[in-house]
Amino acid sequence: MKISTRKLVFLSLLTALGVILTRFLSLRLPLFGIEGIRIGIGSLPIIFAGMVFGPFAGGIVGALTDLIGYWVSPMGAYMPHFTLTAFLTGFIPGFILIYLFKEKRQIKYILISITVGQVITSIILVTYFIHILFGVPYKPILIPRLVSQPINIVIYSYLINILFRNKVLNVFETS
Repeated sequence: MKISTRKLVFLSLLTALGVILTRFLSLRLPLFGIEGIRIGIGSLPIIFAGMVFGPFAGGIVGALTDLIGYWVSPMGAYMPHFTLTAFLTGFIPGFILIYLFKEKRQIKYILISITVGQVITSIILVTYFIHILFGVPYKPILIPRLVSQPINIVIYSYLINILFRNKVLNVFETS
């Protein structure tokens, strides 16, 4: 697989943006002594990378965002479970939009792609991993996620749709 320098630069930019939005511009709410809820748009660059550059690019941006974010601002021991979740955060929406919906970039396809990805990663996997790793009961983790994720999904879908409609992606796609 050949990757252009231009594409590598854009993916690096999205990774750096993901680290900044996740680690420094998000509100972290502790739950049972650990970070239980994070409010912010840190997943946006990861999802965007998957939808523009493909699922593996989105997955790599997600994994690197998690690894670099941990290195820059650690919160406890490193847990590879969350790196896997970050990979899937970029991979799933990119895969659905590009391969299942054949790159149809209408809002409904963007919304479905992001919803499937966020339900699997942010609601199911993160909740499960926090439970098995730290022994936190499901209810205190799951209820805030069930409230916050629909809001995040709408925000992510709206912002990505704006980028698609306004031809901002021409800069990215010429790579």
